[in-house]
Amino acid sequence: MNELQKNDQGGVKAVVFDLGKVLLDFDYRIAMDRLLRRSASSTAELMQLMTQTDWLLQYEAGAMDSRAFFEKIRGAIGYQDGFEEFKAIFGDIFTPIEPMIQLHRELRTRKLRTYIFSNTNEMAVDFIRGRFSFFSQFDGYIYSYQEKAMKPDALIYQRMEQMSGYSGHRLFYLDDRAENVAAGAARGWRTVVHETPEKTRAAMVQAGLL
Repeated sequence: MNELQKNDQGGVKAVVFDLGKVLLDFDYRIAMDRLLRRSASSTAELMQLMTQTDWLLQYEAGAMDSRAFFEKIRGAIGYQDGFEEFKAIFGDIFTPIEPMIQLHRELRTRKLRTYIFSNTNEMAVDFIRGRFSFFSQFDGYIYSYQEKAMKPDALIYQRMEQMSGYSGHRLFYLDDRAENVAAGAARGWRTVVHETPEKTRAAMVQAGLL
């Protein structure tokens, strides 16, 4: 491979990362266990609430703000503490996936632009921003709650293209959900369904990014 080909990175100019289950693992049961200690509900009642209402979906789609989401949960489970305490509990569900964070560092050393592209909510983003230093090292962020659209809706993909200034094969996108990846592939993005750090690294090597 000559120097020009190396610099062109196979045509890719930006790498678009999903967040949950790609860079950070998460488990809502952690939050639910802590909420139960401060509420009048049972585990079964809280599980039923989280699985049978669409409140979390509405929150991540930007249809309600953080305060409204809190008020719904508080009223339903008899939560006894305030909003700030709830935010701390609800956000603290993440653990870093270190091989993927290291992979991102390597991409940055190769002068590739990188972006976060996530179906997520304000409380999660606030917590992650305050806890994980790597999170500040991206060129831009597209969140469902801000865009009022969720992957795989075409609108949020258009916003990523607008923010990055790239489209088609100039974007390399990784996400753990096949339907989200398929929506990117339909726009000509280079894509990989993230399963393990090892498989994703191999796909990036094959694409000439590493």
